[in-house]
Amino acid sequence: MVATPFLPALASGSLVGLVLGLIGGGGSILAVPLLIYAVGVRNPHIAIGTSAFAVAVNALAGLVSHAKEHTVKWRCAGFFAPAGMLGAALGAQLGKAVDGQRLLLLFAVLMVLVGVAMIRGRHDEGIPGAACNRDNVWKVGLFGLGTGGLSGFFGIGGGFLIVPALMAATHMPVLNAVGTSLVAVAAFGVTTAISYALSGLVDWPLAGWFIAGGIIGSLAGTSLARRLGKGSGATLKLVFAGLIFVVAGYIVFRNF
Repeated sequence: MVATPFLPALASGSLVGLVLGLIGGGGSILAVPLLIYAVGVRNPHIAIGTSAFAVAVNALAGLVSHAKEHTVKWRCAGFFAPAGMLGAALGAQLGKAVDGQRLLLLFAVLMVLVGVAMIRGRHDEGIPGAACNRDNVWKVGLFGLGTGGLSGFFGIGGGFLIVPALMAATHMPVLNAVGTSLVAVAAFGVTTAISYALSGLVDWPLAGWFIAGGIIGSLAGTSLARRLGKGSGATLKLVFAGLIFVVAGYIVFRNF
């Protein structure tokens, strides 16, 4: 563990919270690199375990705001999250066995693939009345299991995977996918954090500062997401993809 530099941790947590509120994911995409490169955590596995817990708590803060705006489809979350928690538990066990630097590089590749998919589908606004039913519930469960597995493997909340997965499974609008994804982000993050904590790979004081900053940032992010989502879902998707490309490029740069 490193001595907790509270100012970088607080500032980094605020940025992560802002992104979580804005796009319903990406918090872990930023959290792990920030913990390593800005805060100074030397062990990538400790960064992963700590961020998983912090992002899960911050996702709950963002969820409260989205719930008040009625953008959460609770029925879909009820099918998606439990399946994903099973996947996250299995994925976390595999992730801890992989070298930390290799995990970061694989993470960057996955980020680029998801970013490309979001740009290609940016004009699909979804169907406002879309919901989970007996025709698509199996698809929702399979997407939940798959994204949960990747979430646990990479030690992330998984929102940047969950948002497009929910849209693909149900055709719901991006703003509803953002709100609904926060239920799964919290569930996946807690599952992964427990696995890492049992291996002694969570820095609890650092997580506390991250969470404090994240709660503040998530409130601003949720407000901004509401404005962008009402004007154009395509704009929100482009912001999502742009963030992914920038951070993926930085991870590759630092590793090579």
